[in-house]
Amino acid sequence: MLIGLGGWRTTLALNIPLALAGFLLGALRLPRTPPPARPEGPRPVAVLEVPGMALFAGTLLSLLLFLMDPRVDRLYLLALAAVAAAVFVLRELRASRPFIDVRVLGGNLPLITTYTRALLAYVVSYSVLYGYTQWLQEGRGLSPSHAGLLQLPLFATGIAVAAATGRRSAVRSKLLVAAIGQITACVLLLGLHSNSPIWLLVAITVVFGVPQGLTSLALQNSVYHQADPERVASSAGLLRTSGYLGAILASSATAVFFAERADTPGMHHLTWFMLTVAVLFLAVTLADRSLRHVSGSAADPDAGSEPRGRRHGS
Repeated sequence: MLIGLGGWRTTLALNIPLALAGFLLGALRLPRTPPPARPEGPRPVAVLEVPGMALFAGTLLSLLLFLMDPRVDRLYLLALAAVAAAVFVLRELRASRPFIDVRVLGGNLPLITTYTRALLAYVVSYSVLYGYTQWLQEGRGLSPSHAGLLQLPLFATGIAVAAATGRRSAVRSKLLVAAIGQITACVLLLGLHSNSPIWLLVAITVVFGVPQGLTSLALQNSVYHQADPERVASSAGLLRTSGYLGAILASSATAVFFAERADTPGMHHLTWFMLTVAVLFLAVTLADRSLRHVSGSAADPDAGSEPRGRRHGS
């Protein structure tokens, strides 16, 4: 809608009044506190793990550059990413203040499975946001404003589903419904053509909105229960990293299947890729028995409220 009003720059310009409003509301409403006394010891910047940050950024950058244009003559970028990742892990294991505490993964198979599940779920989610939106414009022939309007049911449904289910502690059932929702929506996408009716386009976004509202909270709750209590912050950060990796893979897949333009055959090829990932998401969820320990019991409202750490990771 913003692009239709004033071009793509409008989507960035919108952040300026929002930021100014944030500063104003913060100055008026946040409680005023005196600045803390400067602690003894090294300056804050001195404790930053700058080499770890650089290695982590180098790993993702090399991987992203390869995925943007995957070719045999660019395999050196994958090798560079692998080397940077290995050095990063060794560096972080020895650092007294690691940038990312990779020890959170040690021996905690349920937590690693949750990160894998997050990556798979977000590959499908971002493929819809990137690929389906492009197809609406180039394959279906809609304007940017109309394509944007057709995304509103997706997010409205996601918000409604999250509000309705957010307080329920049953994680496994949410993830199963989310995976089935992704598979159902992908099947609907396979029936698209250049003259598909608007009601079908809306129905697809509504179906995709259901897993959108279920997945994020369920994955977060999984991490809070599966992570060691003293490493919850690092574990939550790695969950976001898994999501960003899913976005990178979705962006690369969109570029591959929409090599020339976002036409209907390319959308169908992208959908088969999404369907494969969604089936893997469902399979990983069904095979993960640790999720039974995460879900709370209706008879015990406090069940599942305390992080379990490694008790389910052995």
